[in-house]
Amino acid sequence: MECNSNYRILNNQVKIPCAAFGTYKAAEGNSADIIGTAIRAGYRHFDTASVYGTEKYVAEAIEKSRIPRQEFFLTSKVWKEDMGYEQTKAAFAKTLEQLNTDYLDLYLIHWPRPTLDCKNWKKLDLESWRAMEELYHAGKIRAIGVSNFLPHHIENLMQNAKVTPAVDQLEYHPGYTQQAAVDYCRKNQILVEAWSPIGRRRVFEEPLILELSEKYHVSPAQICLRFALQNGVIPMPKSSSMERMKENQDIFSFEISTEDMYRLETMPQIGWSGEHPDRERVYFKIRRGKKKRKGERL
Repeated sequence: MECNSNYRILNNQVKIPCAAFGTYKAAEGNSADIIGTAIRAGYRHFDTASVYGTEKYVAEAIEKSRIPRQEFFLTSKVWKEDMGYEQTKAAFAKTLEQLNTDYLDLYLIHWPRPTLDCKNWKKLDLESWRAMEELYHAGKIRAIGVSNFLPHHIENLMQNAKVTPAVDQLEYHPGYTQQAAVDYCRKNQILVEAWSPIGRRRVFEEPLILELSEKYHVSPAQICLRFALQNGVIPMPKSSSMERMKENQDIFSFEISTEDMYRLETMPQIGWSGEHPDRERVYFKIRRGKKKRKGERL
């Protein structure tokens, strides 16, 4: 896929900005302030979802910015409980209403299975995909894709659908790269976007991350984000401060060496959220006696 420092080109020739802002928990307190700050920091690529509860705040922030809608790249997702042909179309219509727009740049199936014990998940995926294909061909969506799909989930679409997914969103960061899924996507011209691209606290405490942060004179977060970018993955960080938002976009002014990339790619697994599309959610205990923590991303 063609790439420069500003965008990549999807398998249907749609341009997607490389600098993305994740909006999960970005409207706590029922406010569009954080998203508005992200716009002022320069973000134009926003990732949301119906289950996040942030769609209407993205719309509010865009309206307040007075920047034309076409300058933004907006992604949303159909949630597990809304899978199926009619349900997906209804969910999409509600998303358009919440985002106050008449089209989406990218629409995704959020998870491949509505529940772990669902026997007909393949059929539901295909029904949702058929609805999305129709919306795509009608010009309501510029590109369609998936989220948290592993190769065996995507194969169901590849073997039965008419449109190849343009994107797969995966948890991806040093210490958890899901390489088999990433390799599969590369082989099939599916762009990978990274949710949780800086992992969890343990990633920032990893000696190699700290060593490279000092070596390249950047923050640990910038090492993680640049790592994704150099591997052809678009990172979708989130932050609540203007300073961090700008820092997270400043990942084009340095390059991690080939040797250091190999070292990052072969790190022991750390920082996993505990989320897996085919397994029960795993919860981890925080050190210093704190209670179990919930994952940072749905």
